[in-house]
Amino acid sequence: MDDLNRLVTPSLGAIVVVLAFAVIVLLGAVVVLARRTAGLDRRLASLTRSGDGTSLESTLRAHLDKVDGLARGVDELATRSAMLERVQRRAIQRVGLVRFNPFDDTGGNQSFALALLDHQGDGVVISSLHARAGTRVYGKSVANGRSEAALSDEEAEALRVALASGPEPSKSG
Repeated sequence: MDDLNRLVTPSLGAIVVVLAFAVIVLLGAVVVLARRTAGLDRRLASLTRSGDGTSLESTLRAHLDKVDGLARGVDELATRSAMLERVQRRAIQRVGLVRFNPFDDTGGNQSFALALLDHQGDGVVISSLHARAGTRVYGKSVANGRSEAALSDEEAEALRVALASGPEPSKSG
């Protein structure tokens, strides 16, 4: 220990000056770091508070609740859309109309054949034959684009026009 005392004693003043300078530098660094920390605290506080004073967490929670509500709404719309698609397949989507004059003694093509079909090609062909003595109306059912009853040329043409006016009948559905 005596050797250490002999070595340090002559330069004790310089060591004290160096240590005092180091303490001053460290105190300056502490002040700079304290200011930076305070600035970061202010920035963090401004980030975690929205414009209306609520916290970032509550703002995010509100947004997540809104997103959940929108997801539920989309699911509901998808369900309703699927139901509407099922219903619309049975709606009249294809129409074919042929007007004609079946008798020589009447004019104006007042007779007609009307085909009304759904997506699958199911429906009805309605014919009206107009003559001087009266008008007769006939109906024939259609399934998958075909009628079990014999069709007149005009009824067959109305059916062909109706089938051509929409999408091909699908096999599912």
